[in-house]
Amino acid sequence: MAAHLNLPAFIKPTLLVCALQAALPFLISTAHAQTTQAPTTTQLEAITVTSSADASAEGLSKAYAGGQVARGGRAGILGTQDNMDTPFSITSYTNELIQNQQARSVGDVLQNDPSIRVARGFGNFQESYFVRGFLLSSDNIAYNGLYSLLPRQYISSELFERVEVLHGASTFLTGITPSGDGIGGTINLLPKRAGNDPLTQVTAGTASGSQAYVAADLSRRFGPNDSTGIRINAAHRDGGTGVSRENVNLNVVSVGVDWRSSNARLSADIGHQNHRLNETRTNVDVSGVTSVPRTPDASSNWAQPGSYSDERDTFGTVRGEYDINSNVTTWFAAGMRRGKEANSLGNIRLSDALSGAGTTYRFDNTAIETVKAGELGIRGKLVTGSVKHTLVASYAYFDSERKNAYTYDAGNTQNTNLYNPVLTTLPAFSAGAIGGGSLANPTLTAKNQLTSYAIGDTMSFLDDKVLLTVGARHQTVDTRGYAYGSAIQTSAYKASRVSPAAGIVYKPAKEVSIYANYIESLSPGKVAPTLDGTRPVANAGEILSPYVAKQKEVGVKYDGGRLGASAVVFTTDKPRVFTNAAGIYGAQGTDNHKGLELTAFGEITRGLKILGGVTFLDAKQESSGSATTDGKRVIGVPKVQGSLGAEWDVASVQGFSVNGRVTATGSSYADAVNTLKVPGWARLDIGARYLTEVQGKLVTFRARVDNVTDRNYWASVGGSEGSGYLVLGNPRTFSLTASVDF
Repeated sequence: MAAHLNLPAFIKPTLLVCALQAALPFLISTAHAQTTQAPTTTQLEAITVTSSADASAEGLSKAYAGGQVARGGRAGILGTQDNMDTPFSITSYTNELIQNQQARSVGDVLQNDPSIRVARGFGNFQESYFVRGFLLSSDNIAYNGLYSLLPRQYISSELFERVEVLHGASTFLTGITPSGDGIGGTINLLPKRAGNDPLTQVTAGTASGSQAYVAADLSRRFGPNDSTGIRINAAHRDGGTGVSRENVNLNVVSVGVDWRSSNARLSADIGHQNHRLNETRTNVDVSGVTSVPRTPDASSNWAQPGSYSDERDTFGTVRGEYDINSNVTTWFAAGMRRGKEANSLGNIRLSDALSGAGTTYRFDNTAIETVKAGELGIRGKLVTGSVKHTLVASYAYFDSERKNAYTYDAGNTQNTNLYNPVLTTLPAFSAGAIGGGSLANPTLTAKNQLTSYAIGDTMSFLDDKVLLTVGARHQTVDTRGYAYGSAIQTSAYKASRVSPAAGIVYKPAKEVSIYANYIESLSPGKVAPTLDGTRPVANAGEILSPYVAKQKEVGVKYDGGRLGASAVVFTTDKPRVFTNAAGIYGAQGTDNHKGLELTAFGEITRGLKILGGVTFLDAKQESSGSATTDGKRVIGVPKVQGSLGAEWDVASVQGFSVNGRVTATGSSYADAVNTLKVPGWARLDIGARYLTEVQGKLVTFRARVDNVTDRNYWASVGGSEGSGYLVLGNPRTFSLTASVDF
């Protein structure tokens, strides 16, 4: 994949490159001097090199007791960190959890996180996530540390080994996300790697709606000392779902390879996913009604015949590390994705909440997106007096081009009903249809280039009882817009800002870490429009400065060996943008999110595992520019939400385990003035697993029932900033798989 990058443009002569060149001799000589003068204090401990998704010497963070989460995860440029050593909140969900819960996507895994609720992007079926009440779209998920390299709307679980959640703002650690969201947290997926033992596993299964599923997972290590590994995953899913008339077709394949020597490590991945949805139930637009409609039957479907969403993505990454000596390591990473999308949709807009009457119209969209991303970095250890330092510097690059076309026919509506759908084959576009570009040949509409360099230092005091991390990232955002069809440039934006961060960890006892941090999240500024609704904007065309969300967080973590827990208090201020009384468009208000997160994980007793917690949120609009919204709650964000899961290995039946999870969410609002109150909900999911031997082969049977009580509920409110559309939860859904290890 690196061969596709424009290397002269990719590795620009920035200040960071100069800094790396200047710092490298110093780090090497300092490390050598320290090793010579005081080898007992600077010599690294012996490390057993294992295969690793991120090509690091340390490998993946080890699983915690119970195997559902890891002991730590990736903290951006700081690398993989143990939870007890970092002043940030990280949760890393393991492949064991993913398999045992039969998770199909990132969203399925994140149902376990009490600070996250899964929503849906506007207009299509893209996953998006409320993290600490702030939206994060699936476009902005990272793959092995690089943003937007995986499919944009839906990411199949076969493509990743772990789901790592870095809760809270993270611009210093990870850089700005391509869309500038991620204020409440970022998500990083780690690809699968060959383990030490050969693996040949085939899985087959079925689910509600006569859906069929088959997958294969193969891996081998070979060469001197098993230095080279290869892992191949492939899966096919096809058929109906628990929702009437809905059909899903998924094909996915990925290949991951890795190589290691005593002082160098390389890994690479290439994959393809084709995901098609037919007649999938759409969002429900409630902007035209004064009350929230009652929930329809969870298995009902108001999608119009002929509606579909089709997404095809091919992607690849490469990452490597090289140890200059025992104290200095350099790394690089690069990746690329090319994705194609096509949709034909018919969302429902309600006109009467009581009867469910509404209208629908046709909206078609096609897009082609090309993404390139990369990173260079250096990390070194040295000692000054009694203080140990871990220094890091990096340069990051991101480039995307999007070609898009659309046609919508809002004047040609068809009557329908939420509770008694009127099914009409999607009509041909009328003469009054409005569009941009050619659906058959979309042209360039947007370019986005992000570059940054960062530097940080983690200092250790008092025999590692106190850890202080400080750093900053200089981020440059360069975006350009182009007219639909002609690809003529219509807008441009370029701005830079330095985002600082500081965090401290204090360990009063081996089992306890107390931490605090200040860190910021950066978002690209917007361009002032000509009109805001019907109001003229006095500063039309002005490019606003980047938005800065500021986070303060204090927490305590407990690690009892087999049982872990944490309590975190945070407050984050995010600027709001609106046109004031003088007609000036700009960042003139805030959304303030305050919260308390309580989590627990591990084994209460041997064979009884727990995972979950509760989050209390106070997310309000402040200085919003309107007395009707000042002090009101943010759309889609409840005051309380949580999840609690347990798994029990039944001692009396060898190889048999049962599990269950309760997910609950409080009420929220579907409008900014808080008149449309959407009821809260709770859902129960249960599962079972049985390991046995059949003709000398290990066979694992897994069964699961989601939404056991078949509850009808609005699963999410919104999923695109400022919008409060509703998404209906899925009905009771059964799934059964059998995996055979050959």
